[in-house]
Amino acid sequence: MIELGKKQKLTVVKSVDFGVYLGEDMQADAKNRVLLPSRQVPEGTKEGDSIEAFIYKDSQDRLIATTKEPKLQVGQTAVLKVSQVTRIGAFLDWGLEKDLLLPYHEQTLKVREGEDVLVALYIDKSSRLCATMKVYHYLSTRTPYVVGDMVKGRVYEISDRFGVFVAVDDKYSALIPAREAKGKYRPGKILELRVSEVKEDGKMNVTDRQKAYLQINEDAENVLEVINEFAGVLPFDDKASPEVIQREFGLSKGAFKRAIGHLMKEGKVEIKDKRIYAK
Repeated sequence: MIELGKKQKLTVVKSVDFGVYLGEDMQADAKNRVLLPSRQVPEGTKEGDSIEAFIYKDSQDRLIATTKEPKLQVGQTAVLKVSQVTRIGAFLDWGLEKDLLLPYHEQTLKVREGEDVLVALYIDKSSRLCATMKVYHYLSTRTPYVVGDMVKGRVYEISDRFGVFVAVDDKYSALIPAREAKGKYRPGKILELRVSEVKEDGKMNVTDRQKAYLQINEDAENVLEVINEFAGVLPFDDKASPEVIQREFGLSKGAFKRAIGHLMKEGKVEIKDKRIYAK
């Protein structure tokens, strides 16, 4: 069976002036053949030879083969450049003559010409190859990483409930849990991360925070900056709710209390009347 969106080894069934027809074997009938245009046919090719080709569709929606290497196949993810934005969606450069459509309904944010976007390749209901930015189900859970490893990950989705979804190496499934997420994140941003957990299903939890004993100095500096933005008086102390602390500092309550304790030891802040004062 000739599979759309995949590379496969096929047999040269028939030669014509404008190329060769490929099929699973020499007995393939006209309905089960696909054209490899003459400019793609390796020199010296003859009937019965095997050729590895990628199957996609031409501008007239007909199956066609190519020996060019696409940047991804069905079910895979890759970072592609936006070559054009039109009324029906964006078109991406994926290494073939015909650009790949990224429909508007498959975009998780507005894309612009020249941008790099992480996408997966799928076959839509009309049997066309399309790209999607909704890559969660396409990312691999066969991670080669273990707890403590440093990795690079691309943010592709942000959830108030779950946290920040990240594609490590643009390939592996990972999450910065909501309790760990601090600061501002945006889709497309690449982060330096540490693997904090590898689950039984292979998905990773990651963090952009250092280990607590290393992170405390940075947190303390950031907390002091915010207190100074409040004119040196924070209108609550370290017993404030986790939601307030997260909103103002992007920290967990535990990290905030450690930072305040550190600042107090250094004599930079004091707590009185349920407020925190910079000295």
